[in-house]
Amino acid sequence: MNFAPSLYGFYRNYLSWQWMFWTSAVITPVMMVCAYYGIPQSRKPPKSGEAPSFAGFFYASAGFALVFAALDQGQRLDWWRSGVFTALLAGGVFFLLCSLVRRFRGPNPLIDLPYLRKWNTILLAISLMAFRFSLLATALIIPQSLAVRGFDAAQFGPAVLWTAVPELLVAVVAAHFLNKGMDSRLLMAVGFACMAFACLLNAQFTSAWAAENYFSSELLMAVGQSFAFVGLVASLLLQALFSGGLDSPQRVLTFSAFFHVVRLLGGQIGTAVMGHFIAEREQLHSFLLGLQVQRGDWAAENTVRNLTAGLAAKSSGLAIAAGRAISIVDSKVGLQAYALTFNDAFHLIAWVCVAILLLIAMLRKTPLNFGDLGGLNATTQRDRS
Repeated sequence: MNFAPSLYGFYRNYLSWQWMFWTSAVITPVMMVCAYYGIPQSRKPPKSGEAPSFAGFFYASAGFALVFAALDQGQRLDWWRSGVFTALLAGGVFFLLCSLVRRFRGPNPLIDLPYLRKWNTILLAISLMAFRFSLLATALIIPQSLAVRGFDAAQFGPAVLWTAVPELLVAVVAAHFLNKGMDSRLLMAVGFACMAFACLLNAQFTSAWAAENYFSSELLMAVGQSFAFVGLVASLLLQALFSGGLDSPQRVLTFSAFFHVVRLLGGQIGTAVMGHFIAEREQLHSFLLGLQVQRGDWAAENTVRNLTAGLAAKSSGLAIAAGRAISIVDSKVGLQAYALTFNDAFHLIAWVCVAILLLIAMLRKTPLNFGDLGGLNATTQRDRS
């Protein structure tokens, strides 16, 4: 996600915007080949006398797709004031209810929903949603904070690349810590704490910042995102292993599908919340700052008067110069409103990371960690030989 802004900016400036979509079309066959040859073939599950209900899958898929579309377009359509948004959300909820009714009337042998009712599974799902939300600090807030100043992707791209490039190395370090026996919960907690501190550093943003001002904090963000991601994935794998998730194909399918839904839908919920938050806070700060720039205020009138005098020589009249001066003041007020808004957005992500630290403290410890699993596998292989 941190490579995407620079990559898309390069496409737009030097190739074509269509390559934003062609990239996925080109990479997908490569991913298919890697999955086919990289994942060992599993044993075929025993045949069940009960036929699976693909109608339930269709209802659930259609419901989640419509809800996803509603969240994706909600801010642009102005939420409940739009009939399209209301129809998408109502249709999605209707199909999801249909899938529940179908589930109660005829249980699907491919799905084991009661298996998901475990303490660590629920907390890890919330942690995954929070992680996707925290990624918006680099994937959304930083690019927008520089874009409102007029920077294009080639200019604000280095700010997020400064996070993406070190992550490739830090992730290896995080995996090394797990191999040495570090608790995945501790690794995840360190990652969220680093992301919280990085957001607090970024919350000092001003309208004079450029990409270089983010470099020091984004190195800390790279450490946080890598540690949190590796720790979260490790915790998910350990939870699947020690909760009996690998005992049957039904549990594997249920566990995997559940967390993919949380990852996709939870990420979209976070994007919708952040988009609405930025829009509302910008309006609030614009209103509060506008109260200080009113007719009769000596500072505002003095600023407009000085700007008018400076623009008079390059304008066709005094009235035109005054209009240009007022536009400049208005743009400056808007820029400061956005600066305050992005500071609020960074603080919001920091508080979410702090809240997840409390949830991580409530995760139950698994019987073994990854370091112990490595030693266990080595012992098993020696016994077999």
